[in-house]
Amino acid sequence: MPRPHGFTYTRLADGTVEITHRGRPAGTVRGARAEKFLAEAETGDAQLVMARWTGAYKHGNERAARMHPRNRGR
Repeated sequence: MPRPHGFTYTRLADGTVEITHRGRPAGTVRGARAEKFLAEAETGDAQLVMARWTGAYKHGNERAARMHPRNRGR
C-alpha cells in the first residue's frame, strides 16, 4: 500500500486544527480531539496520522473496484 502524502494541517488561534489534502479541506478537529490529534501527529508519522483521522487513505481495493463491470465505463 502506498504511503499517504499531500496532507497538511493548520492550527488556528482558537485551538481548532484544519486538515487539508492537496489544498482541499479534508477535516476539522476541535477541542480535546484537536489536542489529541496534535500530540499524535507530532510523535508519529504525521502523514499517516492525518490520513487516518480524515479517513482519506487508500484501502488497497481501488484497482479491483475500477475493473468491476459497473465501473468500467467511468
